[in-house]
Amino acid sequence: MTQTQAVKDTPCAIVTGATSGIGTAIARALAAAGYSLFLVGRRAAAGQAMAAAFQAEGVRAVFHAADLSDKAAPDAIVQAALTAFGRVDVLINNAGILIHGTAEDTTDTDWDRLMDINLGSVFRLSRAAVPALRAQGGGAIVNIASDWALVGAKGALAYAVSKAAVAQLTRCMALDHAQEGIRVNAICPGDTDTPMLAAGITGAARAERVAEYGAAIPMGRVGTPEDIAGVAAFLVSDAAGYMTGTMIPVDGGATSD
Repeated sequence: MTQTQAVKDTPCAIVTGATSGIGTAIARALAAAGYSLFLVGRRAAAGQAMAAAFQAEGVRAVFHAADLSDKAAPDAIVQAALTAFGRVDVLINNAGILIHGTAEDTTDTDWDRLMDINLGSVFRLSRAAVPALRAQGGGAIVNIASDWALVGAKGALAYAVSKAAVAQLTRCMALDHAQEGIRVNAICPGDTDTPMLAAGITGAARAERVAEYGAAIPMGRVGTPEDIAGVAAFLVSDAAGYMTGTMIPVDGGATSD
């Protein structure tokens, strides 16, 4: 088998927001499951270093710098993944931003930016990926939503609305593509120990704040990126082959409380 053939015979996963937090953990989990990685993010230096680290471990990995607010980026991402690996089997829509605010606090600029990145990029990337997944006879899309897609959120209106819309996008695409073998599911994380949690707080103050968040969760702690990554790896596996259109809370029981 040639090296080129080996690349084409290895399933490929596109992971957005790959350079930190949940995205990095998902990339690691998929690498362990045997996927080639097409890593997408804004931070070129971090992304290139991440790809190089995977390559040193024998994982086929490519980093692609992209600003997902650019409406041309999704088509370019999918085409670049096809060029690099000859196929796309999995899309992980993880990239997103958080802006706090009530309706009165949220400016049109903040609203538009949140919707464009948290919802618009998921739509555009999924749309771009469908033909490539179809060409493989099927595949999996996993959208990272939020537990705030399932329940109301105080002081984060635009973010919560954007994630609720991602949940509905997930359901609709799951129905549209079920007979093509393209499964579309969403993970709804609760508070997770990533840079987005307690942003702007450092050191002991941050540890104290994270502990406060954890104390309010039934399981007594916030989630880890690996908690989310394990579910993502399951959803793209054959073990989840009869699952599509699902919203899976990974929140320590918060939405059950």
